[in-house]
Formats: sequence, C-alpha cells, structure tokens
Amino acid sequence: MLEVQLPPDIEQRLDALAKRTGRSKSDYAREVIIEHLGDLEDADLARQRVDDIRAGREKTIPLSELMAQNGLDD
Repeated sequence: MLEVQLPPDIEQRLDALAKRTGRSKSDYAREVIIEHLGDLEDADLARQRVDDIRAGREKTIPLSELMAQNGLDD
C-alpha cells in the first residue's frame, strides 16, 4: 500500500484524466512509477559514482584510453 500526497493542481489534472478515460488514478500512478523508476535508479547510481570519485574511492580514465582498450581508437 502506498499513499501519495500531490499538489492540488496535479491532483486535479490526474482526477480529470481518470474521469475522461475511465481509468483509476491508481492505474496512472502505477504506470508513471513503473515507467520512471529506472531513470530515478540510474540518477541515484550516477550520484553515488560522482561521490565515490570525489572521495577518491573510484578512479577515472581518459576517454582516449578507454577507446584504445576497446579497439575504438582511430
């Protein structure tokens, strides 16, 4: 079970859409979460990597070196 409080304007838009289409607000909320959860997870992972690089826990390599390692240098 999940309860989400939305700003009034978003709640009104969602309610209107649900009424127009005959679908529930929960159906739309589920659809949006499923569609965007991967993006949120990717963004979180990127933030973690940046934090690790800044803290010296991860190292970076130049793009030219990465390309050469993978046979992509010209």
